[in-house]
Amino acid sequence: MPPIPGSGLAKGLAVTLRTMTKRSHTAQYPDAQPELPPRTRGVIGLFEENCTVCMLCARECPDWCIYIDSHKETIPAVTPGGRERSRNVLDRFAIDFSLCMYCGICIEVCPFDALFWSPEFEYAETDIRDLTHERDKLREWMWTVPAPPALDPAAEEPKEVAAARKAVEKAEAAAAAAAAQAAAAAAQDAPTTGPGTPGTPGTPGTPGTPESPAGGTAR
Repeated sequence: MPPIPGSGLAKGLAVTLRTMTKRSHTAQYPDAQPELPPRTRGVIGLFEENCTVCMLCARECPDWCIYIDSHKETIPAVTPGGRERSRNVLDRFAIDFSLCMYCGICIEVCPFDALFWSPEFEYAETDIRDLTHERDKLREWMWTVPAPPALDPAAEEPKEVAAARKAVEKAEAAAAAAAAQAAAAAAQDAPTTGPGTPGTPGTPGTPGTPESPAGGTAR
């Protein structure tokens, strides 16, 4: 059956009429802040303590908008005769948000959880050069990163948490065993004789030991 001429126009006008009868909801921004979903891609926060300067995020970035500088430091040996170690120290971590396309690849490939999405979006600048934010600003945005969702109570315990818990329990058991051994050794080394025990020379009140009138031991 061929369509009736003008049916499409009638459907479009019907949608318009239904929308016109509804009350509009206007967000009074910036007086009222919008309620954003927890996984909103606003800016990228840097947790500097977890960064090992592996450069993986900068290499995988399709826009090459991540700039990282570092230097190496030598850590002296902990034990005598040990070998010195070297580690990378982060000097600069910057992201050019004028080039960033918010793909999230850098966050996904980070092996040490040093980058996180923040719902913060109010970072407009009048100069495009000011959109390159250094690590101090990226660290400030870490405070706006939402907490991860709670785990399902019926879910299986993560392997990392289980391994950490077993390690703590093992260390506590070893400490308790060492304390018990120390207490047993101290009990064995404690003297079994006390004041006034018969047969102990030089003890007041012991038979066979002459005493002076003043109560001291005669010499």
